[in-house]
Amino acid sequence: MNRELAYMFVDCARVWIPDVEDVWKSAELSKDYKNGDASLQLMLEDGTNLEHKLDPKTKNLPYLRNPDILVGENDLTALSYLHEPAVLHNLKVRFIDSKLIYTYCGIVLVAINPYETLPIYGTDIINAYSGQNMGDMDPHIFAVAEEAYKQMARDERNQSIIVSGESGAGKTVSAKYAMRYFATVSGSASEANVEEKVLASNPIMEAIGNAKTTRNDNSSRFGKYIEIGFDNRYRIIGANMRTYLLEKSRVVFQADEERNYHIFYQLCASSHLPEFKNLKLSNANDFLYTRQGCSPVIDGVDDSKELGTTRHAFSLLGINESYQMGLFQVLAAILHLGNVQIKDKDSDSSIIPTNNHHLTKFCELVGVTYEDMAQWLCHRKLKTASETYIKTLPRLQATNARDALSKHIYAKLFNWIVEHVNKALITNIKQHSFIGVLDIYGFETFEINSFEQFCINYANEKLQQQFNMHVFKLEQEEYMKEQIPWTLIDFYDNQPCINLIEAKMGVLDLLDEECRMPKGSDDSWAQKLYNTHLKTCSLFEKPRMSNRAFIIQHFADKVEYQCDGFLEKNKDTVNEEQIKVLKASKKFDLLVELFQDEGKATTPTGQPPGMGGRTRLSVKPDKSRDTSSKEHKKTVGCQFRNSLQMLMETLNATTPHYVRCIKPNDFKQAFSFDPKRAVQQLRACGVLETIRISAAGFPSRWTYQEFFSRYRVLMKQKDVLSDKKLTCRNVLEKLVEDQDKYQFGKTKIFFRAGQVAYLEKLRADKLRAACIRIQKTIRCWLARKKYLRKRDAAITIQRFTRGYQARCLAKFMRRTQAATIIQKYQKMYVARKRYRQKQAAALAIQTILRSYMARQKYQALLREHKAVIIQKHARGWLARCWYKRCLSSIVYLQCCTRRMIARRELKKLKIEARSVEHFKKLNKGMENKIMQLQRKIDEQTKENKSVNEKLTGLENTYTTESERLRGELGRLRGVEEEAKSKGNQVKCLLEELEKLKKELRTTKQEKKTIEDWSQSYKGEMEKLVSELKDQNGLLKTEKDDLNRLIQEQNQQMTEKMARAIAAETQQLETDLNEERSRYQNLLTEHLRLEEKFDDLKEHISKPGHRRTDSTHSSNESEYTFNSEFAESEDASHAAEDLTRGMDTSLTLKLQKRLKELEQEKQSLRNELENKEEQFQRARARDESEFKKARGAELEYESLKRQELESENKKLKHNLADMRKSLLGSAASSAGAPGSPAYKVLLDQLNSSCEELEVRKEEVLILRSQLVSQKEAMQHKETMTEVAVHVEDVSKLKDADELKQAYIGLKDTNRLLEHQLQTQRRSYDSEVESLRGELQNVKEENNRQQQLLAQNLQLPPEARIEASLQHEITRLTNENLDLMEQLEKQDRTIRKLKKQLKVYSKRIGEMGAGQAEGQTSPGQMVDEPIRPVNIPRREKDFQGMLEYKKEDEMKLVKNLILELKPRGVAVNLIPGLPAYILFMCVRHADYLNDDQKVRTLLTSTINSIKKILKKRGDDFETVSFWLANTCRFLHCLKQYSGDDVFMKHNTSRQNEHCLSNFDLTEYRSVISDLAIQIYQQLIKCMENTLQPMIVSGMLEHETIQGVSGVKPTGLRKRTSSIADEGTYTLDSILRQLNAFHSTMCQHGTDPELIKQVVKQQFYVIGAVTLNNLLLRKDMCSWSKGMQIRYNVSQLEEWLRDKNLMNCGAKETLEPLIQAAQLLQVKKKTDEDAKAICSMCLALTTAQIVKVLNLYTPVNEFEERVSVSFIRNIQTRLRDRCESPQLLMDTKMIYPITFPFNPSSLALESIQIPSSLNLSFLTRV
Repeated sequence: MNRELAYMFVDCARVWIPDVEDVWKSAELSKDYKNGDASLQLMLEDGTNLEHKLDPKTKNLPYLRNPDILVGENDLTALSYLHEPAVLHNLKVRFIDSKLIYTYCGIVLVAINPYETLPIYGTDIINAYSGQNMGDMDPHIFAVAEEAYKQMARDERNQSIIVSGESGAGKTVSAKYAMRYFATVSGSASEANVEEKVLASNPIMEAIGNAKTTRNDNSSRFGKYIEIGFDNRYRIIGANMRTYLLEKSRVVFQADEERNYHIFYQLCASSHLPEFKNLKLSNANDFLYTRQGCSPVIDGVDDSKELGTTRHAFSLLGINESYQMGLFQVLAAILHLGNVQIKDKDSDSSIIPTNNHHLTKFCELVGVTYEDMAQWLCHRKLKTASETYIKTLPRLQATNARDALSKHIYAKLFNWIVEHVNKALITNIKQHSFIGVLDIYGFETFEINSFEQFCINYANEKLQQQFNMHVFKLEQEEYMKEQIPWTLIDFYDNQPCINLIEAKMGVLDLLDEECRMPKGSDDSWAQKLYNTHLKTCSLFEKPRMSNRAFIIQHFADKVEYQCDGFLEKNKDTVNEEQIKVLKASKKFDLLVELFQDEGKATTPTGQPPGMGGRTRLSVKPDKSRDTSSKEHKKTVGCQFRNSLQMLMETLNATTPHYVRCIKPNDFKQAFSFDPKRAVQQLRACGVLETIRISAAGFPSRWTYQEFFSRYRVLMKQKDVLSDKKLTCRNVLEKLVEDQDKYQFGKTKIFFRAGQVAYLEKLRADKLRAACIRIQKTIRCWLARKKYLRKRDAAITIQRFTRGYQARCLAKFMRRTQAATIIQKYQKMYVARKRYRQKQAAALAIQTILRSYMARQKYQALLREHKAVIIQKHARGWLARCWYKRCLSSIVYLQCCTRRMIARRELKKLKIEARSVEHFKKLNKGMENKIMQLQRKIDEQTKENKSVNEKLTGLENTYTTESERLRGELGRLRGVEEEAKSKGNQVKCLLEELEKLKKELRTTKQEKKTIEDWSQSYKGEMEKLVSELKDQNGLLKTEKDDLNRLIQEQNQQMTEKMARAIAAETQQLETDLNEERSRYQNLLTEHLRLEEKFDDLKEHISKPGHRRTDSTHSSNESEYTFNSEFAESEDASHAAEDLTRGMDTSLTLKLQKRLKELEQEKQSLRNELENKEEQFQRARARDESEFKKARGAELEYESLKRQELESENKKLKHNLADMRKSLLGSAASSAGAPGSPAYKVLLDQLNSSCEELEVRKEEVLILRSQLVSQKEAMQHKETMTEVAVHVEDVSKLKDADELKQAYIGLKDTNRLLEHQLQTQRRSYDSEVESLRGELQNVKEENNRQQQLLAQNLQLPPEARIEASLQHEITRLTNENLDLMEQLEKQDRTIRKLKKQLKVYSKRIGEMGAGQAEGQTSPGQMVDEPIRPVNIPRREKDFQGMLEYKKEDEMKLVKNLILELKPRGVAVNLIPGLPAYILFMCVRHADYLNDDQKVRTLLTSTINSIKKILKKRGDDFETVSFWLANTCRFLHCLKQYSGDDVFMKHNTSRQNEHCLSNFDLTEYRSVISDLAIQIYQQLIKCMENTLQPMIVSGMLEHETIQGVSGVKPTGLRKRTSSIADEGTYTLDSILRQLNAFHSTMCQHGTDPELIKQVVKQQFYVIGAVTLNNLLLRKDMCSWSKGMQIRYNVSQLEEWLRDKNLMNCGAKETLEPLIQAAQLLQVKKKTDEDAKAICSMCLALTTAQIVKVLNLYTPVNEFEERVSVSFIRNIQTRLRDRCESPQLLMDTKMIYPITFPFNPSSLALESIQIPSSLNLSFLTRV
């Protein structure tokens, strides 16, 4: 201990010293303390030095302050030093700096009233605390409520929440929020909205039991204990309320600045309402009972509006309007009674003046006679053994009797309301457990304390005793659980004080005894107290200056009670005759009901505490209450003691939870903290006692892992063992010498008070030493780095200086060299100029001479050249003439000869043209001829090439030579001309030189003159130019400014327009999403109501109620139109039977809902009937038109199909014959005229022509027969008797028949013309195709011949290989052609078959109807029937599935209800059930069976809903049916026939479109179903992810060693070190992978997967951020780093899945910014500005909350100052945003289902046998 003291009380150590103003003041040691010193040298926070003297007897040192990192802890027991100043300072820091009103103190929740509305009680906060451990979240009343609810469910034990505190501390609000939490998280077990009724009791009880006091505007003037009952599923089923000690005296008296009960002021404020006219009320200042406090109005409270809330609550609890008006009538009567003035008649009697206005109103309201009430207000009846006397009362006693009557009526009314509230909250369901909420007054002490304060403090003594025992019990259990040795902790036991009050001959016993005395008084009772207890009990004292008061030493403080009024208040007397008058009321039944239990007793109190309105208690009620007169005369004190005893028995039978409410100041100022008042209440409410008990034992507790992680820095490497427990033990033995300062438990280490601070100091010193070493090393490194930088800088300067000098020398040398070079070149220029002049003169002379000689030579050459040209042209002309004459003669002879030969050959060819053999011979020699001609052509080509090359060369040579000569000639001519011109120029130049000399002299003179003028002009112009430049500069500046301004305005306008457009676009998108979200929320609500309705129908169908038809499906959707009206009637009757035992409001709601459903059903039925009638009329009209217009066309189409089929077969047969003949003939003679192939083609052409003629004849015959049949049928329709066929038109009887026959022949002729044109076109196309085929055969023959010739030139082996290759190629091409023809024919046949089926069905329907109604068997025999060729149909699947009507339930059962998604997802194609269902729908559509379509779709929708209701918590099932529902929806769109959905279809898929029905409405229904499934999927996903998010994202240390572990209190946090079963980030990623792979296996649309992932990440971000905002221990720099790392891992997962563009990353932006906010600097204005610009996704409340919660983990971190937080709030003041603190985790983004067509062909789908769908037939 000495070592620790020497170590702790050193220089700069901080301590607490007592202070008069602030209770405790902080100081710092300025000198080390040594053992034996008599005083401490301290320095206060303001810099003042102080010498603090120690007590010479005790030598007690002042309290040490906790380290800064422990200040502001959530749990006071986490403080290392547990004492009063530490507790007070921690509460003050949390309340003032962090704005946190809740703090744990072990098992107690300390709640400080902020006197301000805080946004911490919304539904989002309730959801955040729901399901959380109490230590895992920041302190809150919801955390206590959740702990009570969880322990009730887990331990099967009833719970109690005890809320206590002074008036104005917030007890009622805390209790109200606790009940709201239970009502929200548990719901109700019935449809009667019990939770709403429980909450509705609050405004009622506040109105009649709360009032304004000097300390609180809404002070509860009674205690209450509410038991909230739960069933075995822990849902609210009811509640029960017990009240204690109503302050009745407030009805007749209020102190200054106080009010009566709220209900009186509410009535006065609403007196103008019509229903309150008969109450004769007015302003509250007009009544004595409401004006005594002179404060009738509460700021911010509208009493009229509050009365509306109260009346609504009455209605909700089943108290109807008549009873409400009766209650208000009684309350108004009380106000009028208070205004009755009683005057003195004489000294012993009094009188009420006649016709007293207020007494008259009172009598009218209560229905009694004026005379009786006036008589007994001023008189009293006395009874003796033999006589009865009527005694007059003085005015004072009469006034007291009037007030007693008022108090008694109000108490009875209060009891009646409580009783009926309990009746409304009662239920017939068996109660499994309950949670009690006790809202009771705290310890009170005033200047004048009377009977009420005595009872209140007595109750608090009992509660404090129970609290101390419970705290001690918990400590003992903890020590025993950890198996550590412990000694009995000494704690304050207030049993002596309780005995002083309630034991025999105690204060209450003596008070009751004095009340029974005939002449008992307060003075005599005081003397009895003095005589009995003054010398025997140390807790009882007598004031020095008074004989009418006494002092009791309570657990919190000494209280002096004034004896005046104790006896009167304990008796609570009322005049019995006044009660009789009220009970005799004939007009007012409610008043009689109030006093129906009134007996002969004259001391009826307000409701005996614990009995009023109680219907079901855990403690047995008092059974002897109704008979004994003595029991009726129980005093208030006796009744209160009994009820308190019952309350304590109830509390002891439950697990208590404590909420201590603290009032921070007496002036109701928001977030103002008065240390004196706070300490007083902390002492009074037992918080400091809890601290003392905890400090007496081992308050600080660490798990071994946490201790190892925190104090690893104090261990050496050799001390670290594999066994963490042994390591901790060894280290502690070295660090702490005193073994009594700690104990080792099974899982924890227990420390005495102060030991954690000692260890923290050791740790801080070790870290500080390490920091100093790090700083030393870094500073050394920085200094050396600075030196090296300076050295490098000096070297650099030297280098640059020397370089500069060298550059200067080089520059000088370059200049010298440059001057020399300039001189050299100048001299060279002069010499070169002189030389060039001489050279020019010599050249001129040489030029003239040489030109003369050249001209002479040129003239001679020119003459010679012209002579040669003349000779050449003459000789050429002679030669050409001779050649032309020879050539024309030769050509003429050749033409004659060739003509003669050609004519001979032509005659031979005409003779032999028909001979095939000749053609063969001709072909045989053709190859040799072609080869010889080819060789000749090649030789001639080569010769031509060589000749052309020679000719080209000669031409090039000639051209070059001629060009050269021409150039030389031109040059010579130019030289001659130049010489002539030069001679002339010399003369001209000499003359001009003279002129120029003269002009030069003249010019020089002019130049001089001009230079002078120009000099002066230049000066003027320069001046003018400078001025113009200045002006131009100014203009340019103005222009630039204007341009810049215009550009800025344009840019601003552009940006403004862009922002406006972007904002409008964003607003439109937001509106669209909101509308979509609103629709989906309405859909969800509709589905929830539908489920409720289904549940009610199931409940109605149970035994004992009327059953509906068993064939009626309880899950049938609202789109099922074939329900029977009788079923709805049965359901409505059954609902009426059921509601007889239910609540009236529920009955009305159900009846209204059933009527609405019936009306909706009837309207739908009427609409359906109208639709059916319209459909029938349209169908009949279409059929009649069809019969008239398409009668003959159907038969024609059928015959045409048969003709085409037969012709098609013949063509196939002919084609096969042709191919055989072509393959069998020789390749060389395949295409010649007269060959077999040629003959076959001609035969086919002739046969086709013949067949065409035959077909034409047959068609004419058939047309005539069809016309005759049609005329016969029309004739049969008009005749009633049997008739024969009429062939002659002249036999028709009337003009109508003639007209019809004429129209029929006209139609027939038109059809025949159309047929002939079609046949002609088909004939032409066939001829063209045959010609093309013949041409192809010829081309193939030629190609074969070429290939044969090429093959003959190859060697034998290569020839064989080439022939094989050629044959393979030929066969392949032929096969491809055949396959193409086959596919074309198949398509044609399928199309014809489809048309045949449609027409056959329609003809069958028409023929059957006509045969049944009009034709007899005899007639059928007489009709001629032509046999028709019926071809065999080939099997072709149309992508449809046929099933029988009775197999529909089996289909739904096997495909939906009993299908296992896992097997389907793994083994079969995705979306197979959807494809199967759609193929069934297609077949029903093909059959035009609307009933079948409707029932199938309805059964499908209901079955999917049923399977979701059954297995809605299985993610795999929900994902599977979401994928299949979307695929089914896409199929309905893809094959609907709408152009917008057919863009991506193949032609085959377009053929599969629905042909008869428009299923747009069902698409809407299925889309709603998909939305429901999506929401269920999100719910499943959230339920799975919810337990993982907080642990994986916040608590688990993904980067080990970054986060430090701080000391924790009794409410242990979840450890951040991963244990077995703890969720980590990897757990979340694995779950996300599982979700993603499951959806991919089920074939979910990629866009839908993106939306699901976005919702998943939103939930992760929202839950993480919400927990961060509610957990102070998570708001640190290291935790921000952990969060950012975890977010980066999630982003990496998105990248791996290619989902970065799905919007999921953006949903994490608030969390990312919160993590950044934890890591950025938070000191200066620049930091504040950066935070405001960075945290755009966070609201102001969230930013401020994070800054308030920011907690340093190490001493080196700093807290955020209050001024910085206020700076942030000021900067963010203009933000327009929601004040909501938490994100809405239940928010679901609006879902869309983008159209995703399938490329899968329906006809290719195979149904596996594992689905048990063998009854389906592919069509």
